[in-house]
Amino acid sequence: MFLRRKPKNEEPAEPAPTSEPIESLWHTDEPEAVNAIVHAEASVPAVPSVSSQPSTPEETSTATTADPLDDETPGDLSAGLARSRGGFMSKLRGILKSGPSSADWESVEELLIAGDLGGELALEIVEKARVRKDMPSAEAAVRAELSARLIPAEPHWRPKAGGPGQPAVILMVGVNGTGKTTTIGKLAHVYRHEGTSVLLAAADTFRAAAIGQLKIWADRTGSQFVAHAPNADPAAVIYDALDAAVARNVDVVIADTAGRLHTKSNLMDELAKMRRVIDRRLPGASPEVLFVLDATTGQNGLSQAKVFHETVGLTGIVLTKLDSTAKGGIVFAIEDSLHLPVRFVGVGEKLGDLLPFDPEAFVGALFD
Repeated sequence: MFLRRKPKNEEPAEPAPTSEPIESLWHTDEPEAVNAIVHAEASVPAVPSVSSQPSTPEETSTATTADPLDDETPGDLSAGLARSRGGFMSKLRGILKSGPSSADWESVEELLIAGDLGGELALEIVEKARVRKDMPSAEAAVRAELSARLIPAEPHWRPKAGGPGQPAVILMVGVNGTGKTTTIGKLAHVYRHEGTSVLLAAADTFRAAAIGQLKIWADRTGSQFVAHAPNADPAAVIYDALDAAVARNVDVVIADTAGRLHTKSNLMDELAKMRRVIDRRLPGASPEVLFVLDATTGQNGLSQAKVFHETVGLTGIVLTKLDSTAKGGIVFAIEDSLHLPVRFVGVGEKLGDLLPFDPEAFVGALFD
């Protein structure tokens, strides 16, 4: 077993998090210990297809079909939004064929609510769109109002390091079942494809399967990897991952965290502790805290995000399973309510189906 390296010189204000006794990660005469806990590859390795979420003997048996996660073809936003475009948006366009003065605005409001915008936002959109005189049609008026609710894109957005010699840090948070760990793997693929070095930190120590799953993603994407034993202190994993990243001059650390219900105060406190560890180990750092939200959960997911935001200070949203819902309006509700940007959207099962969010392209894909 392995131990994290203790900080030198003076003790930090808050004691460093601890796990079960394990050997020192950086003990110079035990290189095999380092290799066991920190996995690094110079390039993306060729690995066999492995299910990203094995949980039963049937799922772990030899596969006879191709794993979609082996397909690196870039995702198609328009194709991913086909259900939304053919669902509530198709009905909305049908109502908005006439000019703003003669449109059935009550039905428009009902459809926007059904599309996961929420009652308050839907009412505001309708009230402003119906009085616009600068648009040739009711559809154009609604489209303009929806676009105005989205935060302008930051071209080529990337997480930023706090200073020289520090890695950029992304803390991935969310409830169970949103596809968080798979999203981390896809995000690592995005950065590795660009030539950025990545370290994945397995801070979801409550599920042994999560550690193994993240290790598969490290192998698949050629990322480095840091983990402790199951049930170890998640904050200790974060601490050691940051140590490893600084020592190895890694560009980006992406940390997995346990899927937790927003109503579980002890788990939310643990998440806040991880934030403090990052702030202490990397003074001046500005970690990105991305909330992974399942688009199919709609307004319930938005309520969860609000509680997480209050606890740890979210900096962005990753919206998964957008291809699986006919209610694409949750994007507008998220950005309008939380004033947080959607950084990435998942539009399919392929490795390349995690796309940087482009507000203009998103609105266009919904209407066109």
